Amino acid sequence: MQQAIGAYRQVTATDEFKEIERLRSRARHNEASALRHAKAEQTLEIARKALQKNMSVDDVADITGLTRAEVEAIRAAD
Repeated sequence: MQQAIGAYRQVTATDEFKEIERLRSRARHNEASALRHAKAEQTLEIARKALQKNMSVDDVADITGLTRAEVEAIRAAD
């Protein structure tokens, strides 16, 4: 068991291993950022469509989770 632990520590201490882990971490971060961005875009699109259907600003804010000010800004931009 000690030998296996020693081998693991030796491998994880290499610069190559550290670089691979850094790249994996960055890829996970980028994927999470892309998903957050897509969700935000979807929320804005829902708000735009709801406003086009003449829903009230308060109802759109309640449904989408956006603030009243954010919904009003969307309405003003369209």
